[in-house]
This record gives sequence, structure tokens and C-alpha cells, in this order.
Amino acid sequence: MPEEIKLIIADDHPIFREGLRQIIEKDQNIRIIGEADNGAKALELITEKKPDIALLDIDMPKMTGLEVLKQVADMPVKVVFLTMYSEEDIFDEAMGLGIKGYVLKDSAVNDILECISSVSEGNYFISPSMSNLLLKRRQKLAELRKTTPMLDNLTPTERKVLRYISQNKTSKEIADILFLSHRTIENHRTNISNKLNLRGSHSLIKFAIENKSLLTE
Repeated sequence: MPEEIKLIIADDHPIFREGLRQIIEKDQNIRIIGEADNGAKALELITEKKPDIALLDIDMPKMTGLEVLKQVADMPVKVVFLTMYSEEDIFDEAMGLGIKGYVLKDSAVNDILECISSVSEGNYFISPSMSNLLLKRRQKLAELRKTTPMLDNLTPTERKVLRYISQNKTSKEIADILFLSHRTIENHRTNISNKLNLRGSHSLIKFAIENKSLLTE
């Protein structure tokens, strides 16, 4: 028997949450352990209940889904966005922050169980109607790797440091997050710049911010 999947739902529309719950509860391997009607409550539930998967609406009161995702980026929870938005910039930002699933509300009835199953197995799931955005993202990533071939030679820690630099975090903040010394982070920054052939005091920050949405781990 498959291992039980613990899940929370966060959406400020109670009718949508109720409909989603009814669909999800048809699968006996999924247990809904909490619901929230705003982002702050969702963050609280994720922190306290430690679900395997969190289904988050992007547009919520108090904290948006994107803001919650930023707060839980280093937690083991897998985050899936439920949204009305199919804009490329929002999609790219979500992917850059490590989203595991992206489901349009219009197709949630058909997609949600497949999404949960796929994400729980360590895969990504994007609503089929958004395949064009996924293709564009892959094309942009391929172009970045073509122009910056050494990007794939960064170590896992260097990739993490680069991702945090793209979020405008200082070396001290990164050191605190990764439990490393300030000097170690500075060394990583130097190594990243050398590998990517970035010259000048602000070139690394400029590169990281410009490519923020593509710098996933």
C-alpha cells in the first residue's frame, strides 16, 4: 500500500476549497491535515504540521502564495500553486523559487489528483494548458546555458549561494541560512564569479538578478 500523503490546502475561497477537498478525499492515500484561508495561516500550518505537499493559491490575503513559497523554500514540503494566472512572469518566478506543481483552477478538477501523485513521487506537474510557458522557459534556460556554459559546473552549494544572491541576500544572511561562515560565502562568491567569467564588483549580483527565474537548484 502506498505511503500516506499529508496535505494542506490554502485558498481564500471556501467554495473552491470545499470542491477541492471533495475531489482529493476520493483518494484514500491522501490525508488533508489542514486548511487555510490566507497566506499567513498557510505558513503557520506548514511550519507546525509539516505536510508532504501544500496546495497554495497565489493570490491570498496577508501573504501571497509566492511570499509563502519564499519562506518555506528550505523546508522539505513540496509546494503546488493553484491559480487563475497563466502569465509568463508569474510562472517563471514560481519555477525559479522551486515550485513543484502549477495547476490552473479552471482545470483543477481534472488535474489535481494527477498533480498530487506526480509531485509526491518527486516529479513536476504543470497543467497541460500551460505547456507553452514550460517550453518557453526551457528555451530560455537552454540559451542561458549556451551563453554561460560553466553554469552547470557550479557545485550544489555554489548554486544555492547564487540563488540567494539573486534574492538580494547579503553574504551574512546567506551564511546564516546555510550555517557557514561569512568568509566561506565570500569564497563561494569569488569562485562563482571566476567560473562564470564575471568581472567587476557588481557583475555577479547583476547576473543573478537578471537570471533569477532560471536559477533553480
